[in-house]
Amino acid sequence: MARILVVDDEIGIRELLREILTDLGHEVVVAESATQARTQFRSHHPELVLLDVLLPDGDGISVLQDLTRSHPAVRVIMLSGHATIDTAVEATRIGALEFLEKPISLQRLLGSVQRVLASQPNPAAIKPATHALPESTTAYRRSWADLALNLPWREARDEFERAYFNYILGLEGGNIAQVAIRTGLERTQLYRKLRQLGISLVPIGRGVR
Repeated sequence: MARILVVDDEIGIRELLREILTDLGHEVVVAESATQARTQFRSHHPELVLLDVLLPDGDGISVLQDLTRSHPAVRVIMLSGHATIDTAVEATRIGALEFLEKPISLQRLLGSVQRVLASQPNPAAIKPATHALPESTTAYRRSWADLALNLPWREARDEFERAYFNYILGLEGGNIAQVAIRTGLERTQLYRKLRQLGISLVPIGRGVR
């Protein structure tokens, strides 16, 4: 079992998570502020941190930055009831492995804890999430010459974008992190665009969430 640090300013949430995770066999320490979080982390060296975004004396993002800077192998799940997409993207960029929005179902939270604890703790050994290629691998080999230019503008644009993203996905072997870098899109924007274009990605080695 693991040592887990729960950081949340709401005592009800802290104690509930402490009780549940302890019952599952984990060793749990808690903190109600950014200052306490840093102190508890230095004292107990937890394997996993459940970290709220909004704290009374700071914010969870700054705590996340400090933790990942001093201990790059730390595993963090961010929790928030007021976060924006930008906050989630920033937390992921800094090093959070998952970002959960409150209210969080117990099943979802425990599933996240299980996944993160089962993940490779050394970021140097973690490759960015790679996704399976769409069923038709020929889409990745599609020639630009195959594009139909005699379509209405919107349809032609969609065809172009679909071919473009298929090409980049094939070029990067389905590695969504590298695709985001190459296309200049944030991951959230990228996922939205791929869904819009009907390009389905299935994470490799991950169960259905």
